Amino acid sequence: MQNNAQAPEQTESKGNFWIFFIPSLIGLFLFMAPVSYEGDITIPVAVLAKSIQAIFGENLVTIVTSIIAFMAVASVLCRIKTPAFIANSEFLNGLFNPSPLWLLVRVIGGLAVAMTFFQVGPEAVWEENTGGLVLEGLLPTLFSVFIFAGLLLPLLLNFGLLELFGTLLSKIMRPVFNLPGRSAIDCMASWLGDGSVGILLTSKQYENKFYTQREAAVVGTTFSAVSITFSLVVIAQVELEHLFLPFYGAICLAGLVAAIIIPRLPPLSRKKNEFIDGSKPHKDADAIPEGHTTFSWGLELALKKSAQVKSVKGVFGEGVRNAVDMVFGVLPVVMGLGTIALIIAEYTSVFSILGQPFIPFLELLGVPEAAAASETIVVGFADMFIPAILAASIDNEMTRFVIAAMSVTQLIYMSEVGALLLGSRIPVNIFELFAIFILRTLITLPVIAGVAHLIF
Repeated sequence: MQNNAQAPEQTESKGNFWIFFIPSLIGLFLFMAPVSYEGDITIPVAVLAKSIQAIFGENLVTIVTSIIAFMAVASVLCRIKTPAFIANSEFLNGLFNPSPLWLLVRVIGGLAVAMTFFQVGPEAVWEENTGGLVLEGLLPTLFSVFIFAGLLLPLLLNFGLLELFGTLLSKIMRPVFNLPGRSAIDCMASWLGDGSVGILLTSKQYENKFYTQREAAVVGTTFSAVSITFSLVVIAQVELEHLFLPFYGAICLAGLVAAIIIPRLPPLSRKKNEFIDGSKPHKDADAIPEGHTTFSWGLELALKKSAQVKSVKGVFGEGVRNAVDMVFGVLPVVMGLGTIALIIAEYTSVFSILGQPFIPFLELLGVPEAAAASETIVVGFADMFIPAILAASIDNEMTRFVIAAMSVTQLIYMSEVGALLLGSRIPVNIFELFAIFILRTLITLPVIAGVAHLIF
């Protein structure tokens, strides 16, 4: 009799295992398997994103422009009078009814995208190094990544993969970084693929109460690492491709040092250790119950999670909502904030003046041409690629190496990662982002300069 009672339970457990295993394996492959594509190492999701860009070609800029302009107009109209079908839907209300500050950013994004697309109004807004760079260089890529990452994200989130990895990796992530083990997945997705994928993943986990405010802010600003592919582009820009291995080694070492130190300093150390709804995490959340190994407990949590999946339709619906939320909610923010930051970088001496205090620091670290290097340091807050562009004109190879590596490890730049963080629900503001950016610069520069002295 006892065996008969256990049989359905075992069958159900086996069924849950396959519901966990197959989608999780597909998710792992899509978001983390390094694949070679057109001579670059990337991840399958990024390859799928490139296929959208290839299919739509030049039309993608028109599509993105239409979306951002539509969101600006629709958000203003909703503010004046909200239609019943939007007011009655939590998802649509959240999408079309932002706070006054984000409404302003959307309107700025709408105006900037219209002026850039039609090349009307002040040239400072739409030329190729400001609005043109955001609209034509960045947004088509983000649009493509958001579509596939949004649709496919439930494969990572809903079937138990993060529960298993979270338990297995908590013994590393918790003592070293004071983060849950599942945050390692965010880091790997960013590192192998795209920082925007990591931020999307972090934001969704924060909204679903898997990260506290502090954990979400730390993961979003510290672990949304730059992909290997982009690092190759940066080192090529400063004509030091032959030094890629020590270059990437310096980035990884500096990034690790920053990840250990910065979360223990303000503003990140001051973030509340509570969930999005104000509730507190359970003290023994990472504890392994008696009778379980780390793996067996992680697998049990994974199977419980996979058992909650009721239908393919529900999972697909969540994927569509993710994609719509990112494309319609975040693209206008990136256009608005990215354009403003690049106008400041291009047409004012703000970043050059802010770089002046770094001259003695660079001289102390023995970096040649310190004055020229200082001008590139703070400008990375506007866009990660600008320091490498400016560094190309510096003669000294060591200085170019230091600037290129530093621009990658600074991580927070307003033309993508910074604007994405501000557009998400991760609890950081622009002043905190700038403070983290400066801290990252101060902490990673000595590490990079040290590696540079060993090479040159």
